[in-house]
Amino acid sequence: MPDNRPPPHSDEAPSRQHGSFFGRRKGHKLRPHHAALIADLLPHLALDIAQPPPADLIALFPAGTSAVRLEIGFGGGEHLLAEAAAFPDTGFIGCEPYVNGIAKILAQIEARGLSNIRLFAGDAADLLGWVPQQALARIDLIHPDPWPKRRHWKRRFVQHATIAAMARALTPDGEFRFVCDIDDYVAWTLWHMLAASDFIWLAERADDWRAPWPGYTMTRYGAKATREGRKASYLRFRRI
Repeated sequence: MPDNRPPPHSDEAPSRQHGSFFGRRKGHKLRPHHAALIADLLPHLALDIAQPPPADLIALFPAGTSAVRLEIGFGGGEHLLAEAAAFPDTGFIGCEPYVNGIAKILAQIEARGLSNIRLFAGDAADLLGWVPQQALARIDLIHPDPWPKRRHWKRRFVQHATIAAMARALTPDGEFRFVCDIDDYVAWTLWHMLAASDFIWLAERADDWRAPWPGYTMTRYGAKATREGRKASYLRFRRI
């Protein structure tokens, strides 16, 4: 079982007041096709949290959608795209502040003809404050930036305030799933989640956190971590 004691010097980072849980927003110059997708396709898929949310997030998706899930920081989009293709009756919100990541997933959404993905190019904490209560069936956080330096711990997504926000947004029996290959952040997450009265950890045996859950799509980052000898932990928590 992972060591669920607080990491060394684990005094709680200050509550997030300003700034974000992410770093840079844009990298290399966009290719012409990607720039066109940002201009033409993104406005049809982007969530505008300056506007009031719908009473039910299902209204944002095609008819027949039965549930809505959120993936925070989808990176290259491998996991989000695979889930959206595998569960066409589920609506997916992908949150990614990195513009190049948004452009790449737009190209794949277009190429695959997926209609059940919506995007938010901003801070997931703001998005969680916008969605209606009990609106999400599941929240995935896969290989987040671990922000290893102590002065940056306040940028880690898993904090007491964001756990409370997830508890508000998730349906009863909804899940928060977390994948990470950095032991310190795994310990940090376990310590925070086990202290949260709204969640229970679903692991009953070692393989429940050492092995991916059935149907998990490995990301490029996850494959790179494996090649470099880092083992990921796969944590599942249920909203009670």
